[in-house]
Amino acid sequence: MKKSFIAILSTILIFSGFKVKSQVEYDKYFTDNQLRIDYYLFGNADTVSYALDKLVKEPKWGGPRTQLIDEMNYGMYFFEVTLPDSDLVLYSHGYNLLFGEWQTTDEATKISKGFHESVVMPFPKESVEVTFYSKNYNLELMEQMKIIVEPNDYFIKPAPKLPYAIFNVYGNFPTEKAVDIVLLPDGYTEKDMGKFVKDCEFFVKSLFSYAPYDRYQNSFNVRAVMVPSQDSDITMPGDGLYRNTALSCSFWTFDSERYCMTYDNETMKTLAGQVPYDQIYILANTKKYGGGGIFNSYCVSTTGNSYSSDVIIHEFGHGFAGLADEYAYEGTDNYPLDVEPWEPNITTLVNFDSKWKDMLGKKTPVPTPVENKYEKTVGVYEGAGYQMIGIYRPMIDCLMHTFDGDKFCPVCERAIERMIKHYTE
Repeated sequence: MKKSFIAILSTILIFSGFKVKSQVEYDKYFTDNQLRIDYYLFGNADTVSYALDKLVKEPKWGGPRTQLIDEMNYGMYFFEVTLPDSDLVLYSHGYNLLFGEWQTTDEATKISKGFHESVVMPFPKESVEVTFYSKNYNLELMEQMKIIVEPNDYFIKPAPKLPYAIFNVYGNFPTEKAVDIVLLPDGYTEKDMGKFVKDCEFFVKSLFSYAPYDRYQNSFNVRAVMVPSQDSDITMPGDGLYRNTALSCSFWTFDSERYCMTYDNETMKTLAGQVPYDQIYILANTKKYGGGGIFNSYCVSTTGNSYSSDVIIHEFGHGFAGLADEYAYEGTDNYPLDVEPWEPNITTLVNFDSKWKDMLGKKTPVPTPVENKYEKTVGVYEGAGYQMIGIYRPMIDCLMHTFDGDKFCPVCERAIERMIKHYTE
């Protein structure tokens, strides 16, 4: 029989071929199931290699069925699905990875590491080709790995049915017409499951307390997988505290105290796959302030802090809508100033027409000075994306900047609405 997948590690070439990218009919090419592709990234600050791990058939595709082609061009990674020997694109998706963030750290200049990662797609009815790309300095696609998937091959593993209860937190809308969020608990023991239920309800209450989510309450489903941890609370290496938890979340990720993430991608994706999902959100049972969010990968927020509601929404801004942080520090230079960033809420003014230029008043100066008279004005304010110089944000304050204003600016609201419609229309 034809082999189901063949990993081809390519030389890194900039992709420039023409492909047909009009939306296709879902039922013609895909089943109701979901295909998870697990793979590894190995490298350091300057190099990367891809290696296939395995393919997993999961019960239910939770993503869109009409908007199958990702036309937003968000994220530093991208994959697309085509018919072999064809230019017809069936599905594509942009995303970010923890590995990509690690590559910007000082540690990555000294050693190499490996990260386990995954992407999901609708399960194909016939043989398809899946191509993985990263983006270079100029945000051009570079082919990294290509595999052929034959859906009938017996090496595609069925997802395990785990013995954990599913809690329907909110909504019962058709998955193809909703943003499906799966909540996963970390640091909740069996005795803490009642608290997890309350924290799930707190998540939903927080979500719909902020615009524009409050206007789209019929566009979300929220489900939780009730998996207990051995220990309460989560790991804090800087304090010498190591806990045995379901998802191994930890503060001091990349040696940043408040950055709380997990390296256990396989466990996270296996648990999430028990339900249909578009977004994964981990609730960490601790009073310490912190969290993290990676676009179209996953988010983490702690639940026992007075700022937890703001953190939940801020991190979901990263994970769901691809929003950048709008604060800045002295001495950082994460973004090249001669390229327009992909995130919708920051700009270098290289291609400002593609951002929020249409939302500026005719008399609003560009750049816009940070003065009281512009406090409620959409403008172009210097200091964003961690950089003090050359990167600009839409308003003086916003939830992606500080928690003082306790709301999103109009530019971030529009970006969130566009993403909601991508999944629901």
